Amino acid sequence: MKLDTIIYQHNNKTIYRDGDRCIKVFDESYSKADVLNEALNQARIEETGLKIPALHEVTMVDGKWAIVFDYIEGKTLAKLMEETPAKMEEYLNLLVELQLEAQSKTCPLLNKLKDKMNRKISQSTLDATTRYELHTRLEGMPKHNKVCHGDFNPANIIIATDGTPYILDWAHATQGNASADAARTYLLFCLSGNTAVAEAYLNLFCQKSDTAKQYVQKWMPIVAASQSVKGNEEEREFLLSWANVMDYE
Repeated sequence: MKLDTIIYQHNNKTIYRDGDRCIKVFDESYSKADVLNEALNQARIEETGLKIPALHEVTMVDGKWAIVFDYIEGKTLAKLMEETPAKMEEYLNLLVELQLEAQSKTCPLLNKLKDKMNRKISQSTLDATTRYELHTRLEGMPKHNKVCHGDFNPANIIIATDGTPYILDWAHATQGNASADAARTYLLFCLSGNTAVAEAYLNLFCQKSDTAKQYVQKWMPIVAASQSVKGNEEEREFLLSWANVMDYE
């Protein structure tokens, strides 16, 4: 196993390429349970038939946990958007189509989205009154069992050299309400400063899924609060500002 070529590095994980394999190495601070859960998610999503890199191994590298999976030659959708902004509409269409394809699947052994969000809201720095309102709103939302990626954005889509799109990074996958996953994607666009693209994405998702925009918007404070637990200070402040908008319209 060669760790010579770094293809991605972020916070507490580094992905290396070794021939036709990727080795994702987590640093010592990363929870063993989280590493094993990510590998389990990937294995379970493979069984749905979605196009994702196949998982091969969970191992240790120099005392650190690592996951080994297929290397997909190609460019991310984020890179393509950056290189050819004139094709943004086409790329957003593809993004939404892939998200809807994932959400058309069920995977009964995945963790439940509502359970994860309730836990994260409880861990947030929001005041007790706001947490109570968010928990109440979450409990009132319809229970679904669709595959939700949890971090669905153009950087996690890779277009292979033969044109086949693959969905990467299933660390945050759950089963639950598709509109919560759409709210997460919308907020990710906003976090990157692309508010116009965020609005275009949301309009497209609602149109293609026949979902009321207001319904996705109802999820946004809940999703923002649950995501505020991680991330840097600037992102946390942004997300908490959304979480405090209790009746966002």
